[in-house]
Amino acid sequence: MQSKHRIFAEDLLLAAEGEDHFDRIPDSLVLIIFNKLADARSLGRCSAVSRRFNALVPLVDDACLRIDRVIPADAAGDGLAPGGPRPRAVLSHLLKAMLQAVLKPFAHCDAKSGGAGGGKHAHGQQLQHHSPAQVLKNFSSIRNLRMELPVSDVGTDDGVVLKWKAVFGSTLQSCVILGGTKVERAAVSSMPSPTAAAAAAESEAGGDDSGGIPESFYTNGGLKLRVVWTISSLIAAATRHYLLREIVKEHPTLEHVALTDAQGQGTLAMAADQLREFRDKPLAAAAAANRTQVPACNMKLRYAPVLELSDGTRIHGATLVVIKPVGEAAGVGAGRKELDEFVADTFDGPFREAVAALSKRRTYLLEMNGF
Repeated sequence: MQSKHRIFAEDLLLAAEGEDHFDRIPDSLVLIIFNKLADARSLGRCSAVSRRFNALVPLVDDACLRIDRVIPADAAGDGLAPGGPRPRAVLSHLLKAMLQAVLKPFAHCDAKSGGAGGGKHAHGQQLQHHSPAQVLKNFSSIRNLRMELPVSDVGTDDGVVLKWKAVFGSTLQSCVILGGTKVERAAVSSMPSPTAAAAAAESEAGGDDSGGIPESFYTNGGLKLRVVWTISSLIAAATRHYLLREIVKEHPTLEHVALTDAQGQGTLAMAADQLREFRDKPLAAAAAANRTQVPACNMKLRYAPVLELSDGTRIHGATLVVIKPVGEAAGVGAGRKELDEFVADTFDGPFREAVAALSKRRTYLLEMNGF
């Protein structure tokens, strides 16, 4: 006990003389700590602690940026507000509404700079918000970047499960979509809802032993729903891809990028090869919106009225859609083996088992024009 008191007294004496024991930690160890921290905003606060931290923070390899505030886009004048003029074509109205919903999370991204004085702005004026590129501009050595949106891009009804993952280079290279009209535990019973009724209708329709799709799938809106899922997921992925163009350009050290959402609905992934292609080839932007143009694609659809997993989970109307561009747009990893491995490793947990089970069912081929 006496030695501990003596050491403590010596530490107090050294502290009184102005010696900082943290300075004994080498820069390499501090950088390991910063890489474990990862959060871009927290790292920004650390950079204000001391000159040493200010010099080390830009050198981190791993960064995570969570965009936690979304300002809705101004819908005035777009014809979609209640009481606005009705579009001539119902399909046009649907696509415009879908596109607005997908682009909404990207309208304004608040970096939470922490500045006070918001009340000084006059009524009707917007606060200044910083884009993700502005938040990350001081990081000079990022290799792995993960960004997270506050909300999922594709709206779904209660009980519906929709998961997707897309890989982009300069354009779409591959995309996997897993959906189901209802997910439940086998032992859980509940009052039927409209979504549950639709799931039950698909379940009762059944299918043949070879995994075929029942005729009712085409007549009760099942196919139409999957088309909406597919188009919405691709638009969401293409919008996220377009958002990354400035970040990828300004950070040549990047080796891996993942843009996800807080609900875990979708992931846009880019590895070193895709990032290199993104920098070397011009990005084809869609004419109608701030997103990358989606090329013409081939789609493989697999369906199961009810999919029962080993943990007791039941997915009604389980659907797996694997999308690949046609021709030269297929890009890196276009081989069948590489695609099968990508599909198998897309999701974790029960969804991984669901993908494996659906991959054994009959495949239906579809084609889609670029948009």
